[in-house]
Amino acid sequence: MVHIDTILNGVKYLNYCHALNNHSIPVNFKLGVATASYQIEGGWNEDGKGENLWDWYTHTYPEKIRNNSTGDVACDSYHKWKEDVELLKNLGVNHYRMSISWSRVLPNGTINNINQKGLDYYLNIFKALKENNIEPVVTLYHWDLPIYMHELGGWYNPLISDYFADYARLCFQTFGKYVQTWITLNEPQSTCHGGYAEGGIAPGYKHIGEGLYQCAYVHLLAHAKAFHIYDQEFRKEQKGRISIVIDFPWAEPASGNDSDLYAAQMERDFVLGIYANPIYLGNWPDSVISMVEQRSYLEGFSKSRLPVLTQEEIIFINGTSDFFSLNTYSTNYISLQNAVNESIGEPSYYLDKGTLASFDPAWPSEVSWIRSVPWGFRKLLKYVYEHFNYPEIFVTENGWADLNGRLNDTERISYISEYLSALLEAYYEDGVNVIGYTVWSFIDNFEWANGYTQKLGLVQVDFESNNRTRTPKDSYRWYQKVIANRCLIDKCV
Repeated sequence: MVHIDTILNGVKYLNYCHALNNHSIPVNFKLGVATASYQIEGGWNEDGKGENLWDWYTHTYPEKIRNNSTGDVACDSYHKWKEDVELLKNLGVNHYRMSISWSRVLPNGTINNINQKGLDYYLNIFKALKENNIEPVVTLYHWDLPIYMHELGGWYNPLISDYFADYARLCFQTFGKYVQTWITLNEPQSTCHGGYAEGGIAPGYKHIGEGLYQCAYVHLLAHAKAFHIYDQEFRKEQKGRISIVIDFPWAEPASGNDSDLYAAQMERDFVLGIYANPIYLGNWPDSVISMVEQRSYLEGFSKSRLPVLTQEEIIFINGTSDFFSLNTYSTNYISLQNAVNESIGEPSYYLDKGTLASFDPAWPSEVSWIRSVPWGFRKLLKYVYEHFNYPEIFVTENGWADLNGRLNDTERISYISEYLSALLEAYYEDGVNVIGYTVWSFIDNFEWANGYTQKLGLVQVDFESNNRTRTPKDSYRWYQKVIANRCLIDKCV
C-alpha cells in the first residue's frame, strides 16, 4: 500500500492510492454533518434553561474533565446559530444532525414547566435550515439529562421513560412541521457503559455488574414509548420517520481460531446487540441472556443481573425503528478472555462478555478511540444489514480527531474519503441499503471528558476568543466539493 499526494477538488491531501473507488455517490444519498446541544450551544443558564447532567458534572467534578473545561460557553452557538446556518448553507449539505437540549425546553425535565424561549430558539433554527434546503435530523436526547431526572435516579429509573415520552410528544407537536427525521436517543451504549458502568463520563457511576444492563433497559423503554407516540399520534399528519442511534466499533476476530470467532460474536452481541436486538429482532441476544444468567447463578445471585423483558415488553420494543441509525469510528481485534465458569467473583460486564480488544498499531490514529480501518467499516455495514433484517442504514456519525484543530487537516480528509469509499463498496458491491452519511463534526466542540483537547470539526473554532471565531478547514472545502460533485475522485462512473 503506497501513500501518494493527491490534488482533489483543489485540496492537497495524503491517501492510500488504491483506497478510493470510482463509484458515484447516488443522487438521493444524504451527505451531512452533525453536532449536539451541550457540545456547541453554551448559554448554559440563559433564558430559562434548566441545569442538566453535564452542567452539574463539569461544575461539581472539574478534575474529571481535561483542563477543567465546561460547556458553559462551548462554541456559543446559542448566540451564533445564524453564522452556523450560513456555514452549513455554503457547505451544501443535504442534512444537519443536531440535538435539542431537554432542559432548555423543559427546565425541570417535566411537562408542567415549559420554557417558550427554549422552544423559540430551536424553531428559529429549524425554520432557517428549511429556508436553505437543509433537512434537520433532530436528536431528542444527546446525553444532557435534566438534573431533576438525574436526581430521580437517571437512566436506572424506569420512570424516566415516562418523562421522556412527555418531552418527546411536546417536541413532535412543536417542531413536527419542520422536522421529518427524528432520533430518540443518542448512543445508549456509550451512555450506559461510560456513565453507569465504567464511570468515565457523567454521571460517573461505576456499577460494572448491573449498571449497564439496567441503563440499557430504561433506554429501550424510553425509546419505544417515544416511537409509539410518534407512530400513533403524529406520523399520519407529519409523514416523518424515527429511529435510535446505536454506536459500535467493528469487532473483527483476532484470528481464524474458533475461540476468537466466538469471542468476536460475543462482542457484537454484548456491545451492539444489547441495544439493537430488542428493537430489530425482539428480546436481548440469546448469548447475552444465557451468559449473564449462568454467571449470575455462579456468583450467588437468586436471578440474572440482566433485567428480564416480559413478553409484553418484547412486543412493545420490537419493530420501533424506521431505519437503522449507526455511529462508528473504529475497529478492534477481539479475542477470548474467559469461559463462563472462570473468574467468578465480583460481578462484571467485562467478565460476562469474556472478550479482549486489541488493535494493529499500524492503523492511523491520533486519539485512542479512533483508528482508520475502512475495511472494518464496510464489514460493519454489511453485518448490520444482514443481521438485523435488512434495514435502511443511516450513518449518523463518523469522523476523525486530531489534537490541535489544524486548518490543513489532511488526515481528516483521508479518513473521511476512505470511509466513504468503503461505504460505497458496501452499497454497490455488497448490496447494503445505506441511505446517508454524516460527518462528526460540523465544528470543533466540547468533547465530553476530553474537553477541548480533541478536535473533530470541519470548521475550526477559536476557543481562546470571546467571539469563538469560526474558520473553515481544508476538509470543509474538500467535503463541499464532494457534495457538489457526488464523487470522491476526479471522475466517477
